[in-house]
Amino acid sequence: MNASRRQIRRREVDHDAAARLPQDWHPVLRRVYAARRVSAAAEVSYGLDGLPAPDGLGGMATAADTLARTLTAGGRILVVGDFDADGATSCAVVLKALRAMGATAVDYLVPNRFDFGYGLSPELVAVARERAPDLILTVDNGVSSVNGVAAAVEAGIPVVVTDHHLPGETLPAAAAIVNPNLPGQRFPGRHLAGVGVAFYVMLALRAWLRAEGWFGDGRPEPALAELLDLVALGTVADVVPLDHANRTLVAQGLRRIRAGRGSPGVVALLSAAGRDPARTVAADLGFAVAPRLNAAGRLEDMGLGIECLLSDDPAAAERLAAQLDTLNRERRRIERDMRESALAGLEAEALAGDGDVGPALCLLRDDWHQGVVGIVASRVKEQFHRPVIAFAPSEAGLIKGSARSVPGLHIRDLLEELDTETGGRLIHRFGGHAMAAGLTLGRSDFDAFRERFRALVAAKVDAETLTDTLYTDGALAGDEITLALAHTLRAAGPWGAGFPEPSFDGSFCVCDRRIVGGSHLRLTLAPAEAPAVRLPAIAFNALERGWDEVGERVRVVYRLDVNQYRGQESLQLMVSHIEPLGP
Repeated sequence: MNASRRQIRRREVDHDAAARLPQDWHPVLRRVYAARRVSAAAEVSYGLDGLPAPDGLGGMATAADTLARTLTAGGRILVVGDFDADGATSCAVVLKALRAMGATAVDYLVPNRFDFGYGLSPELVAVARERAPDLILTVDNGVSSVNGVAAAVEAGIPVVVTDHHLPGETLPAAAAIVNPNLPGQRFPGRHLAGVGVAFYVMLALRAWLRAEGWFGDGRPEPALAELLDLVALGTVADVVPLDHANRTLVAQGLRRIRAGRGSPGVVALLSAAGRDPARTVAADLGFAVAPRLNAAGRLEDMGLGIECLLSDDPAAAERLAAQLDTLNRERRRIERDMRESALAGLEAEALAGDGDVGPALCLLRDDWHQGVVGIVASRVKEQFHRPVIAFAPSEAGLIKGSARSVPGLHIRDLLEELDTETGGRLIHRFGGHAMAAGLTLGRSDFDAFRERFRALVAAKVDAETLTDTLYTDGALAGDEITLALAHTLRAAGPWGAGFPEPSFDGSFCVCDRRIVGGSHLRLTLAPAEAPAVRLPAIAFNALERGWDEVGERVRVVYRLDVNQYRGQESLQLMVSHIEPLGP
């Protein structure tokens, strides 16, 4: 069974850009920034005054006007969210903002993924009507909800859509649609997550109410910047590209958390994950907080996560965060079992064939959990560097799949092509992005779908696409691998999708190795050019990758990390790849 082929490439550095950066900055930091096309200090300055103005987003004026008229009339506003972290934070931002601006009747509704699926469906509108809303506001969904919006409008309920997903050929007949990815949009922050769009709509609504004299002595104007920790969490969790606008939103939210001004729910989730709020970086939000929040939507109902984020009582937030942590432990157990069964099935398939898993993987097990297939698809994709769709049983006769792709293959476009060429006979519904998508099939159509999916992928990919390329920022000299530089790089973020955290590669001798936590490898490394230096390192899930069997001379891809233990700080290398070197 073939795991992914990996190659290491060093990022190209724009040396002219590096020369234009302040010369008192660490030379490694200048090199790192220049490799990300940063050529001026202003590009990594994250003041709120550097954000694009809300009125640059199309549909914003109509959305703000529609919301304001309902709010000032005392109308009932129902926020319809999504069951992931972006949707949960979007929902919390909007509810907190509307209430702070004087809305007296605001509630939320999030579809249970197992009963309703994604978005504002006609079935969900039927549930919404029981609450008699005067207006429905969607967050992180709605742009593809043509039938659901139509059902709401027919029932006399106007809908304002706020979303960031790619639209289909037909837009819903909403009162207003705010989405930076609509055709013709020129808004510079087009990579906003759903929570970013929702936050911008709240800024525009506040400006509208301010202009109308709504705020006064008895109704103070709210400081919406207080919600930026929620915006940061949703933005990082949804893995949207961190362009300047998104980096600004994340940086501002992180500053609030570190300064002790984070919302009780976010702080409680950080604490449940064993992270210090005062030292929080973007990776903590993405790898520690988001999974705990997402666990509610994956296994039960995202209402638990939203209530945690809405809580103003630290003790109540801690109780809710503890429940989310328990759910996340269960999610991890389910994921581990599903991943092991997926790999066992792939191994049997490869042994029965020529040992190659092929250009794409399409997996289905009748005992898999519908809420966890996306994570399994991600894990298998990471191991094999192939497009992966993992399916689990859904309602009678149907299966629901979650797809993950590799760079160079737009998975949603491929599903659209497959749907078109089969005349809509195989796929019941689908949607998504370039790298991730969701879809529903009939159980009896799985084999036909898998055959067509594999054939389409094979026609579009080459060996380069199916090679896992690790990009690094080059090598560090022995005297550059320091705790001080680790601090400098840590503070230079936020790092994330589209603005990757600095990583380096180099040759090392393995002085010591031991297994910890069952599958991780703790190492002591000596740089080849400075053999007297000893560097502690950790490689997570190393045994799964066979790294415990590499020799004494290795090439390593790593990040510099600040390790804290019993109040003391030390340097640690976080290893993402190991390969043997010749004798």
